[in-house]
Amino acid sequence: MENRVREHREGAGWSQGELARRLGVSRQTINAVETDKYDPSLPLALRLTRLFGLEVRELFIDHWIPEE
Repeated sequence: MENRVREHREGAGWSQGELARRLGVSRQTINAVETDKYDPSLPLALRLTRLFGLEVRELFIDHWIPEE
């Protein structure tokens, strides 16, 4: 899975610290999400999409394809 958090954060002109403050998490959490070292919880993923005005699939890209 990949995400576009950094792209949207930078587009908004926010630092990792500012995004973390808006979401009520640590800057380290934002860094870990952006570098794919941590998959955010569902509540955090939903907050991120709401904050950026996106759908989940626009911010988080899952290349997994189920077997038929």
